[in-house]
Amino acid sequence: MALKLAVPDLISNSYFSAVAAIDLGFFKKEGLDVELELIFPVNKTLEVLRDGGLDFVGGSAHSVPFAFPEWKGGKLLGSLAQNMYWFLVLRKDLKAKKGDINAIRGLSIGAAPLVDLGLKRLLTESGIDPDKDVKIVPVPGAFLGESKNFGVAAAKALGAGMIDGFWANGMGAEVAVTSGYGDIIIDARRGDGPPKALNYTMPALITSDAVINRDPEVAAAAVRALVATQKAIKADVKLATEVGKKRFPEAEAGLIAQVVERDLPFYTAHITREFVAGMMEFQQHMGLIKAPVAYEDVVATQFSHLWDA
Repeated sequence: MALKLAVPDLISNSYFSAVAAIDLGFFKKEGLDVELELIFPVNKTLEVLRDGGLDFVGGSAHSVPFAFPEWKGGKLLGSLAQNMYWFLVLRKDLKAKKGDINAIRGLSIGAAPLVDLGLKRLLTESGIDPDKDVKIVPVPGAFLGESKNFGVAAAKALGAGMIDGFWANGMGAEVAVTSGYGDIIIDARRGDGPPKALNYTMPALITSDAVINRDPEVAAAAVRALVATQKAIKADVKLATEVGKKRFPEAEAGLIAQVVERDLPFYTAHITREFVAGMMEFQQHMGLIKAPVAYEDVVATQFSHLWDA
């Protein structure tokens, strides 16, 4: 029986190593037959995992308590890449400078559900009221369409003048910049925001306790496949284009290798205690948890030795 892995955004670098583990054959090398699904937004993806319709999710780590309250029943198997991974992109004609978070004041910014929490906390820690000083909105549905690939849809909405900016993934940022209508103002992964922002979230391989208890070797094999995929792409980034050609439209397939290449220093499956502590603080501030949860109740530590395999 095939296993199912879902991501909430496909034409993206965000969860790319999970998708690549399928398309480059690393799950198969571990004896796993894994099918990919696209389920948007991430809260829905995690609900399907919780309800037994999926075995794995490539998604935002901080979102887990939405479907698994107080982290009961959900676990992180490994990091798909380190740090919070979203970009603030503003209209080019605003002539905002990189790092100038105050340029966001008074603007209409597109952001996806739960992804928007990272922007809201970053703004708060930067002295900006996310409810009064800026308007954070969904991306217009006409651009999101049936494909539900948020970053690319956000870039198209920006180009059409429907929003003043967006908070989304690296592919969306790349499309906006290379198309000439957007500038990157904040690159959260590389520390443009407040220091704590690095640990708000990360893209992670997520599963449920039910899957681990049913067959722990399947979970272990998934971690090994992830680690092998990250190592392979770091050794030959052209593999990213190979995956892109299978999954992406032509334009985005041509961009994915350069986006992933910039992310290669972050391609490690390790999840540190420092990260989890930072994410707990963020989740409490945003009302996702009532109290901090222990590292061992967030991370499937029985498989953590495989991160160094």
